[in-house]
Amino acid sequence: MSVARILRGLVQTVVTFAVLIVLAILAFYVTVFVVSTGARLANYDPSGDFVVLAASLLVVAALLGGIPLGRTTQQHQQNQDEPSRGFE
Repeated sequence: MSVARILRGLVQTVVTFAVLIVLAILAFYVTVFVVSTGARLANYDPSGDFVVLAASLLVVAALLGGIPLGRTTQQHQQNQDEPSRGFE
């Protein structure tokens, strides 16, 4: 039973990783579309490398903005025995 539980957890981790990679790629394509459309509406004609640079900076900022930095230390002090999320 222990081996089956470990394998089930491993499969779940791999599937989660694949889904997150696909969602990240889709979010990047949407951001590239938004940046290029916005540049076209402003009558700019940027090259592709600047569109990709702007889109990647926006995606990184969105990812870093979603990290709950302030709440992690408070929750860790309250419940040191029980991790609240992830591999703590």
